[in-house]
Amino acid sequence: MAGYKTRFLKQLTKKQVRQSVRARRDRRAFTLVEVLLVLVILVIIGSLAVTALGPIQRRAYINAARSQIKAFKTPLNAYQLDIGDYPSTAQGLDALRYPPADLADPSKWSGPYLDSEVPLDPWGNPYQYEYPGRYDSSQPDIWSFGPDGINGTEDDIGSWQQS
Repeated sequence: MAGYKTRFLKQLTKKQVRQSVRARRDRRAFTLVEVLLVLVILVIIGSLAVTALGPIQRRAYINAARSQIKAFKTPLNAYQLDIGDYPSTAQGLDALRYPPADLADPSKWSGPYLDSEVPLDPWGNPYQYEYPGRYDSSQPDIWSFGPDGINGTEDDIGSWQQS
């Protein structure tokens, strides 16, 4: 086999050998058109992925807001057991963190009832609080303005919607 290669190479001229080596070397690299084509394909795939992730992100934020609203119920119930009533609308959710200045008997406050500051909703807005609630006067209403950040729209997420 080695003899065959040697005879074949001897038959080629030096110019042909150089052209063959150059052609092999050139084939190893990508052309600019090939690189640009790959980039265009990657951009298209990336834009499709980002478009598909939008609704998923929205649902995740809505679920996070619902979970946080549910999580407020435990500290609110602990507050109610200690004080005898839920915080008023004016006291708000901050009453779970700091004793309200207008408490009749501040010695009953056994908080803080939350380990950290009252969180913002997933869209960066404060949660809204009202007691007595509009939907159940024996329970406080807690809600987020939702994705649009406007109160009273159909995308609001409230404690009265929780099952």
